[in-house]
Amino acid sequence: MDSENGKCPHLAAVLADPTESTALLNRYKTAVRWNAHRSQEVVYPAKRRKIAPPECGLCGIALSRPYACLHCPFAGCWHDKHVKLHLQDTGHDFCTDVKTGSVFCVECDDFIYDSTLSRIHSLVVLAAEERVTNFHVAKRGREPFTPWVPNSQEVAALQRSVPFPCQGRRGLLNLGQTCFMNVILQSFIANPLLRNYYLSDKHNSKMCKIKDCTSCEMDKLYSEVHSENTAAYGPIDLLAKTWRVSSELSGYAQQDAHEFFITALNQIHSTSRGSTSLQCICIIHSTFAGLLQSDVKCERCGKVADKTDPMLDISLELKGETGNEQSLTLASCLRRFTHPEKLGPNEYSCEKCGKASHASKRLSIRKLPPVLSFQFKRFEHNSADKSAARKIEAPVRFPASLNMAPYTTLVMHKQEQLKEGGSAAMSLVPDRALGPEALYEYDLFAVVCHEGGIDNGHYTCFARSQDEWYRYDDDKVTHSTLSACLNSQAYMCFYVKKHIDYKPYVTPSYVVTREQEAVKEKEREREREAARQKEVDDAILGVL
Repeated sequence: MDSENGKCPHLAAVLADPTESTALLNRYKTAVRWNAHRSQEVVYPAKRRKIAPPECGLCGIALSRPYACLHCPFAGCWHDKHVKLHLQDTGHDFCTDVKTGSVFCVECDDFIYDSTLSRIHSLVVLAAEERVTNFHVAKRGREPFTPWVPNSQEVAALQRSVPFPCQGRRGLLNLGQTCFMNVILQSFIANPLLRNYYLSDKHNSKMCKIKDCTSCEMDKLYSEVHSENTAAYGPIDLLAKTWRVSSELSGYAQQDAHEFFITALNQIHSTSRGSTSLQCICIIHSTFAGLLQSDVKCERCGKVADKTDPMLDISLELKGETGNEQSLTLASCLRRFTHPEKLGPNEYSCEKCGKASHASKRLSIRKLPPVLSFQFKRFEHNSADKSAARKIEAPVRFPASLNMAPYTTLVMHKQEQLKEGGSAAMSLVPDRALGPEALYEYDLFAVVCHEGGIDNGHYTCFARSQDEWYRYDDDKVTHSTLSACLNSQAYMCFYVKKHIDYKPYVTPSYVVTREQEAVKEKEREREREAARQKEVDDAILGVL
């Protein structure tokens, strides 16, 4: 490795030769494309013969993560260093991990980075996703990605801009037991979709004319956090607006962070551009909104009645699949959430049977939002005896990466069809109709924790910033680790999709409306100009 520029001189020499460069890059694309096609399909249980994985060229072991030589068709294992032995024996220089696209140089005896290879890896994976993503409504494929190329005006604007240093991390002052508000605001700050929306000036607080606008306060919050000032910031105006719109959160008593989260979402929604009562396209619904499907099956006639409801978050009971509070995981809570529950004859009346009957009800996620918010129900309140309220201290294990495919309506219906078909031998096979696996994968970016008892607790927050983890305790911001975050007593967890999906070849409705209004405005201007010209002509004729 070249210590001066951090680049591999052996790879640079190969890329400088057109013939060798073409051969190496083609083999690299083939290796990455093979893994990309294999991973872009959602798997579910089915009775089908499994496809044999590739084998190591030396020991013959099946490779779940093969390393491919970039000079010949050899594939080997990394655990026993067989791929490295192949490079040394044959005089070949490079091999690649087909899963990550990382390239190993035997001369440097290390993995190396090259911007050209990194760009090729991203484009190949993206192309594989685009080919297998089908939209069920439009029946069309995904629109190919086109990189942004600034025009002359944008280039001029970028040249005039003055960059200034900012960390995007800033503590928030406790304004009197307002830790519940601070942790939610820190999760908003770490939310990449909300951050990009406000930092791209989609809502300008200096031009907004809405009274008590929560979106304006969010715009000010992002401006303050991403400024050069590193001192703790006090969101006084945001707190005052919250008091005015929500009497339940007013005052200096301890409040629930989840309750503030829902209130803040509603207030930002009502004061954001694009806010509508039907198919809202505001930033809140574009970020957090999903669909829950409820399937109720009559046990007498087998008729299934389905209903969809909007959701902004998912509240999970702290009970495992067996009903106890031991060995809880996010996955076990989700399995319990989507597990069928029995309904008595007094709870359901079948439309087909025409009378009350026993039934089973099952929830599933019809549409996954870009950002998933989970709340663990740690606080239990007894309606008969309010003094009997307690906090559930049971730890919950949650992952840094989450696959939501098993809890979606499509996958659960596939599994149910297989069970009804009586498939005995089950194996995992891909289904292209479900789209690429990447559409179901999420990464953790923020965790809200509650420490202490139900009456004297305190909220803190872990959040990711530029691939580093930090702990926010009101005005104190300390560097932390992912391990510390995963071992914390979580009250709320926030996940963001690894890859944001989008509708193909569809112009947003607000863009269409804006263009139509512009055309109508030009027509009205021409009519006004014609009327003024007619008045002038009439006046001239009157004088003559």
